[in-house]
Amino acid sequence: MKKLYVWIALAAIFSTSVLSVRATDDQQAQKIFDTLLGAQLAGDYDVFVADANDQLKAALTRTQFDAASKIIKSRLKGGYREAYLGELNQRGYEVFLYRLRPNDGGDDLLATMSLKDSKVGGIYFH
Repeated sequence: MKKLYVWIALAAIFSTSVLSVRATDDQQAQKIFDTLLGAQLAGDYDVFVADANDQLKAALTRTQFDAASKIIKSRLKGGYREAYLGELNQRGYEVFLYRLRPNDGGDDLLATMSLKDSKVGGIYFH
């Protein structure tokens, strides 16, 4: 019986530490997402790619970034509300999902941001 209590206590400690690590990861992901979205809205390519992995840096040209930034700015020009929707694990990346709801009543945007080793592998606005 005593062993059972020890196992329950260990399981509780382990699950609590895993949840606190997960919350820290979510907070870090939120910070990165806010930086990326802010850079997109400001049209700041250098800030946008600062946390990107080498593949994203190589694939995203300034011209592509500027075109995407123009579209995002026009969609969110009246302000927006952001909601974190959750995360997925895909091909070794953690993919974080956000809904951006424009204040002007326009269509929502779904934003997906993929992270691996705290580096951005991609961010897409659908």
